[in-house]
Amino acid sequence: MKLGIVDVGGGLRDIYSAGVLDRIMDEGVKADLCIGVSAGSANLATYLASQRGRLLTFYTEYTFRKEYMSMGNFARLGSYINLDYPYSILSNEDGEFPLDYDAIAANPAEFIVVASDADSGIPKYFTKSDISRNNYDIMKASSAIPFICKPYPIGGRRYFDGALADPVPVVKALELGCDKVIVLLSKPKDRPRQVGKDELFASLIRRKYPLAAKNLILRAPRYNASVQEAKELEKMGKVLILAPDDTCGVDTLTRDKAALLSLYYKGFRDGEQVLDFVK
Repeated sequence: MKLGIVDVGGGLRDIYSAGVLDRIMDEGVKADLCIGVSAGSANLATYLASQRGRLLTFYTEYTFRKEYMSMGNFARLGSYINLDYPYSILSNEDGEFPLDYDAIAANPAEFIVVASDADSGIPKYFTKSDISRNNYDIMKASSAIPFICKPYPIGGRRYFDGALADPVPVVKALELGCDKVIVLLSKPKDRPRQVGKDELFASLIRRKYPLAAKNLILRAPRYNASVQEAKELEKMGKVLILAPDDTCGVDTLTRDKAALLSLYYKGFRDGEQVLDFVK
């Protein structure tokens, strides 16, 4: 059986998935394919490195630092989130909490990171071959929220958040040969995604990135359609959807330590469901 994990991200809400991943690390569950979108890419990199507890530190300690998220960053860099801070300064070998690159490289699992080309709007599926020691740029590209962040450049192209192009890549996991897929959502699975601020942010980037703006408008309906497809696959026993029953008041950029911890422990408890699914 080829087991896949899809982590769709969701900013700080994705601490829920961090809880799930810590639980399945405790239980020794090994995936054969991991596909991460946005924050989900960083979650799965840590899972592939078997660094249990590392994500909890990032979500509940480092995200509160002004170097990570601040209006000062926006004024200085043009991005509210300094993506280099978590994915380079903290994660490189000389960083405060390095990502274990050797462990990721030695892990036989496939690793896919989804980003959205800022100019063409086409999804980009980066692979493990696109990372190297002290080079985790693909996770920065996948996590570049439009307007909140500038698009991240890699190889002469610019990329926005992967959720613009393929928000719930469960079909991609099946196309790559998975027999069973664990889908990690960061909001209740029966709560449709609303357009919310997408229209505002689309209007702010439309002049420079018209196709990315179009994707941003389409993100909610694409997400909802993909979750519905995952639900149908769940009925067939091919997919297990893990999602919080509520988000404890946490939104994409909410920095409330007590709420974040509550959401983490929801994920940690829900991770037990994986054991029956993978039997």
